[in-house]
Amino acid sequence: MTVTAVIGSQWGDEGKGKVVDYLAEQVDYVARFNGGNNAGHTVINEFGTFKIHLVPSGIFAKNTVGLIGGGVVIDPAVLIEEIEMLNKAGVGVDGRFWISPRSHLIMPYHKILDGLYEEAKGAGATGTTRRGIGPVFADKVSYNGIRWTDFTSDVFENRLKVQLELKNKIIVALGGEVLNYESVRDEYRGYYLKLKPYIKELFSLVQDGLKANKHFLLEQAMGTFLDTDWGTYPFVTASTTIPSAASAGLGIPPRYITNVVGVTKAYTTRVGAGPLPTEILDTKSAEYEQFGEVAATTGRIRRVGWLDLEIVKTAAQLSGVTELCLTKLDTLSGLENLQVCVGYKMNGVDVRYADVDAYGLDKVEKIYQTVAGWKEDISKARSFEALPVNAQNYVKMIEEASGVPVKWIGVGPERDATIRR
Repeated sequence: MTVTAVIGSQWGDEGKGKVVDYLAEQVDYVARFNGGNNAGHTVINEFGTFKIHLVPSGIFAKNTVGLIGGGVVIDPAVLIEEIEMLNKAGVGVDGRFWISPRSHLIMPYHKILDGLYEEAKGAGATGTTRRGIGPVFADKVSYNGIRWTDFTSDVFENRLKVQLELKNKIIVALGGEVLNYESVRDEYRGYYLKLKPYIKELFSLVQDGLKANKHFLLEQAMGTFLDTDWGTYPFVTASTTIPSAASAGLGIPPRYITNVVGVTKAYTTRVGAGPLPTEILDTKSAEYEQFGEVAATTGRIRRVGWLDLEIVKTAAQLSGVTELCLTKLDTLSGLENLQVCVGYKMNGVDVRYADVDAYGLDKVEKIYQTVAGWKEDISKARSFEALPVNAQNYVKMIEEASGVPVKWIGVGPERDATIRR
């Protein structure tokens, strides 16, 4: 039995979707345990190109069962759309995809409030995806949430009435329009009827699987430094993103997590507000143009920066990373020299990420090391030895700094564009 957690070691968008898709052929279950549809995982394989937000990225492995744990918050319209998209593409999820009845629902008022709160904050806006994630998690911990299990009785209608009475007052106060009870009730009743065949208590399934030595692959949403506690608060997501969240979000005891794969992009990106120490601010520079990306969930241009080894090292220590998967190494091809951040100073004193808060992180002095780049196209390389020497040295530098071996190297977006060491 193995339980492998796949986490992002930066601010998300590291390429976890591709990694999960690549590893899924070797497991019995692939599961999401945190977050919601604010996460966007891009998968490219023989079925096509997919941007997935809720269904686990490993669902393409035909003998693998996909799970969405109770720690995930669900926008039912998005989930239904993904299921229909996958079935139409020939993936076929019926009978091998299950949703926990404990998962909370993103309601229309959550998305409205998310936007209104951001607008009310003005220049102090957090930079959320406006998908309702923060408000639904706030309702979850303040006993105001609505779960799939509520639909099995009149609990749903009763809770919805109470919530609309509360939420409509706030929405109106912030300049929004009142939501109609009957419209919301009927809409979500319809969602429930469509998703009911997939809703199933997962506790026994997971526990029986562990006893039977089944293999589990846990797919983290977001990234380490968007974690509510360990991230750059308040510029974070609303859920715990480190592997321990799988215990609450899926029902897997911590001692069963045997491997943690830290997915690390060969440079650094971030979407939305918050500190990004190594950010490249010159939008006309060759590096900025080369690293430029569009976020899978929001369509926003990602902020980009040089590789930050202090961030990668901290993520590895925090989550007990046993192996690294380095992604997008091919994007660096063509640059003569690369800058790598190897540490921070504050007022002339060496500091770690954990020594400063989000506002301090924005002010640290970065210690950069210049390393030689490479001009060769590496997208066809399928062995470590086939990489240019300078690319090999870049990988070894990451291993030395993090104390974790780089087991996989991504040299392109496709599943097979992966070097396994």
